Amino acid sequence: MIGFVEYQWHPEVWLLIGSLTAAYVYMVRVIGPRAVGSGPAVSRRQIGCFVGAMALLWLASDWPMHDIAEGYLYSAHMLQHMMLTFFVPPLALLATPTWLARALLGQGTVFGAVRWLCRPVVAAVIFNASVMVIHIPHLVNASLENGVLHYLLHVMIVSAAFLMWMPVLGPIPEWRMGPLATSIYLFLQSVVPTLPAGWLVFAEGVVYAPYGEQPIRLWGVDAITDQQFAGAIMKLAGGVFLWSIVVYFFFKRFAVDYSAEHSYRRGGRMPDSEIVGHDETPLTTADVEREFAATQAVDDGR
Repeated sequence: MIGFVEYQWHPEVWLLIGSLTAAYVYMVRVIGPRAVGSGPAVSRRQIGCFVGAMALLWLASDWPMHDIAEGYLYSAHMLQHMMLTFFVPPLALLATPTWLARALLGQGTVFGAVRWLCRPVVAAVIFNASVMVIHIPHLVNASLENGVLHYLLHVMIVSAAFLMWMPVLGPIPEWRMGPLATSIYLFLQSVVPTLPAGWLVFAEGVVYAPYGEQPIRLWGVDAITDQQFAGAIMKLAGGVFLWSIVVYFFFKRFAVDYSAEHSYRRGGRMPDSEIVGHDETPLTTADVEREFAATQAVDDGR
């Protein structure tokens, strides 16, 4: 029991995570060796990312986060959405090797449709439109009373998040953008949430009625403060996370080139422009003496 939130078991969450884990293990152990031939089907980094994605999915979907988010605090609901859109999808994509993504998508209609949906402009529009939809008051209020609607909204926003992250770090190399384009893309993703976040922070009343009608205020947080916390989480926490990735890609693109151009250390291979002679006819001491003698004769002739 946390505060006034009694423990409640959510078997559907455990079933989902168990199914995803079993499917991943099967693909890696059975399909993977056939797809890659020799060598490991997945790296340790990919396994670690998968474990992290499943752990965050469980944390966001099970007790107590789920129960607090749905029945008490909208700020917890916002944190739950951030975990499901900003943390779980990137980790899941990093956990997916290229061979697995190609095996799941195939080479036909599904592959072409997903490729079109993962175009940066299309993916960004879908994701930001989904973000705006899940903040419509009447829809949010209805979803708190209707489990099926609530589940469908989560499926929509998580699916849109996967599309949004695919051009950034998806497992299909040819779909990913360069560092500079990625930086601009992620920066723009932090702009649209400013609208609903500002609305939540500066609203005069309670935007979502069910959160204002709770007879027991968890941890003594009133509805308006809770709503303002939600807006701050959406804008500040989400923005800081995206901007941190932008800074990483920016330095990945420019810092390495700057360091290489201004370094006094030579690389392991001499540049072609500094190579004199030909490997087929090595330069000998006699060749050097002959060239010096010819140069001296020219000087004497002057």
